[in-house]
Amino acid sequence: MSIQIDPVRRNLRFALPQGRVLNWNPAGLHVTQFFNTLSLFFPAGERFFIQSVRHFRHEITDAALKAQISAFIGQEGFHTREHEDYNAALQAAGMPVQAMERVVERLLAAVKRLPPSMQLATTVALEHLTAVLGDMLLRNDALLADAEAHFAAVWRWHALEETEHKAVCFDAYEQVVGRGARGYALRVTAFLLANLLFWSLFMPFYVVMVARAGGLFRLKGWWQVAQLVVGRPGVLRRALPDWADFFRRDFHPWQHDNRAFLALAPALMDEVAAFNDLPARRA
Repeated sequence: MSIQIDPVRRNLRFALPQGRVLNWNPAGLHVTQFFNTLSLFFPAGERFFIQSVRHFRHEITDAALKAQISAFIGQEGFHTREHEDYNAALQAAGMPVQAMERVVERLLAAVKRLPPSMQLATTVALEHLTAVLGDMLLRNDALLADAEAHFAAVWRWHALEETEHKAVCFDAYEQVVGRGARGYALRVTAFLLANLLFWSLFMPFYVVMVARAGGLFRLKGWWQVAQLVVGRPGVLRRALPDWADFFRRDFHPWQHDNRAFLALAPALMDEVAAFNDLPARRA
């Protein structure tokens, strides 16, 4: 692809108000916990992504791609730190976060026993999933409309940076594994397995999170989140074509050209800078 985007390290601190972690989204408990459950996967997942691409960094010969990989690693390190803080707030609020994080860590430890090329293919697969989810958030302002500002900002920041670096691991994979039949088969196999494992963990984790927050028997909340993701507006349903493009032999992440969203980054950085002029960790 002719599009080349150089990721930017943004060392932002969000000073999340811990007392709002269970009610930061005005769409209700079920939508809030949907986002919160996603956060459970990020610290261990981001560390795995860093390790898998770092293993091959010495094989990358393109100087521009090497620089992009270094910036990718920096971005993922900052994501890990901020979601560790986020998840600590969830744990303090009574969510069984640490137990679920241990499940994710054990699963990724098993993946780390696979050949390095399969680990990188898994990273490429999950980076596509996070890029699709990030694009979904950036395209649908209603998802964070009137949300508590600190939590809205951390999700916009993460979505922007997942967009910005969405091709880095893919390009590294094509350079070290190749674009031929083996490379295609490996990345598609990894994509199918990664999605199966991710959603098979996400769904029970989400139910547990909703139940612990007191929403298990609130049928209206379940209906609202079902409409949001698969009904109307159905943001996940509408993202399926982009998700499925990964199966194309000639796929590249920047075939989904959403770089226009990156213009939102400077205003977001200014907003987050203002947070840190206030007392941190406000309840």
